[in-house]
Amino acid sequence: MHRITVVGGGLAGLTAAITAAEAGVKVTVHEAHHTLGGRARTTEGPYQADEGPHALYTGGPHWTWLTQRDLVGPVTPVPAREAARLRLRHHGQLRRTPPFALLKLLRRGARDAPADTDFLSWATEQAGAEGARAAAHYSAVALFHHDPGILSAAFVQERLRRAARLPLEAHHPRGGWATLVDRMAARAWNLGVRMETLSRVDTLPTDTPVVVATSLPAARRLLRDDSLTWTGGRTALLDLALRGRRGDPFVLSDLDAPGWIQRTTAQDRTLAPAGEQLVQGQIPIAPHETRADGIARAEHLLDLAYDGWRERVTWRREALANGRTGAVDLPGTSWRDRPAVDRGDGVYLAGDQVAAPGVLCEVAFNSALTAVSLALGRHRSHRLDLKRA
Repeated sequence: MHRITVVGGGLAGLTAAITAAEAGVKVTVHEAHHTLGGRARTTEGPYQADEGPHALYTGGPHWTWLTQRDLVGPVTPVPAREAARLRLRHHGQLRRTPPFALLKLLRRGARDAPADTDFLSWATEQAGAEGARAAAHYSAVALFHHDPGILSAAFVQERLRRAARLPLEAHHPRGGWATLVDRMAARAWNLGVRMETLSRVDTLPTDTPVVVATSLPAARRLLRDDSLTWTGGRTALLDLALRGRRGDPFVLSDLDAPGWIQRTTAQDRTLAPAGEQLVQGQIPIAPHETRADGIARAEHLLDLAYDGWRERVTWRREALANGRTGAVDLPGTSWRDRPAVDRGDGVYLAGDQVAAPGVLCEVAFNSALTAVSLALGRHRSHRLDLKRA
């Protein structure tokens, strides 16, 4: 039986394993951590916080792939009363509605942005400097970059449109992303996939095709290929459990600088004990900034919108996501210019920083499907060539 080895047990690795196993291939997954999920892990205990913000966008092909296999599970809609608690910081003040200039960039019929121009320059021509800056900063929820305005206009526009689309595309699995990982792992197990945790791979096997579904830095070390690089972002993450108080915003988006605060228990009350709320902040930071700089900005946003939050804290966690938030495309580049999925000699890359389309985790899903398709197609072509010979 044809076999495939998958290195990495995150979303990309599990997608590759399930896809290959459904095609009748014998699959072994090696995961260096003691649990599966990669960056899609959720803390255990009374506070169930994901390791960084995640979202499933319903407009992507991965949503169809998951729903066809009954893997999405229950998701958490936004209650109408919570949707009305969106707050925006603009010119240092809290407001309930976005500036009109930003809305100009979201209107139906708005021009498609070019890939060879930076977003701030292009958007300024369309809506003025103020609207362009506000739009760039709002889009950071799907970018995790400290200066979205310098990125490809086409790249930012796609994420801005999807993050602001109504009804909302973004969905979250009830109980945190670990529940989605558990369903995917169970599917793989039932298909006969062998999953080995605490199994670090330092040398690639040569007797099977290999899908390397790790972060790009890990793939670079494993493959000893210094060309495996791409631009990413750095994000300070702050998770808080707060004693509940009526009137806390559901979302606070910073239009003066990139930053996003979200009360996740507004959608899913199971994430924290009764009477407490779980709040997650993500603040993109520049290369010269520290995690403390980002956390200080998050605390300033909380001071603006969450009355008395410091006295209400019952649990706190801080982290820095460095190069773990997906790829960003600079002007003149697109996803096609990122490291190719096919690395030759039966080695294939999958993950959120490789050459595959999509927003957020869609890139990981799409690259995993491409990797398996290429691996199986090459194997079948090779068998056909042998028969002809």
